[in-house]
Amino acid sequence: MSEISVRNLRVLVVEDEPLIAMLIEDALADLDCSVAAVASSRAEALDKASSLDFDVAILDINLGGASALPVAELLVREGIPFIFSTGYGAAGIPEAFPDVPLLSKPFRTDDIGRCLGTAMRRR
Repeated sequence: MSEISVRNLRVLVVEDEPLIAMLIEDALADLDCSVAAVASSRAEALDKASSLDFDVAILDINLGGASALPVAELLVREGIPFIFSTGYGAAGIPEAFPDVPLLSKPFRTDDIGRCLGTAMRRR
């Protein structure tokens, strides 16, 4: 399967831990992507996901105890690809989304690039 370029993607980052959000932002800059917005709560993520223009999203599954599943469902309805980010491994992936790429914490820049490429291929 050929590699898909992730350069110039506009990414919505949904992450409740500020340090991890900054690490993702830095990794996206290294991948020549831009951050469309950062959301740290489910309500903020739903608002930004429904009102902003972006190509792909990175969703932390657990946002301060609240599930990001409503955000994932919105993205599916809108046809916007996304990846899940979690420290819980594959066991943390909701059953309704078995094919969504998983970014396991801790991660490296190339892990983000690979997951974004997979998400964009499935678009």
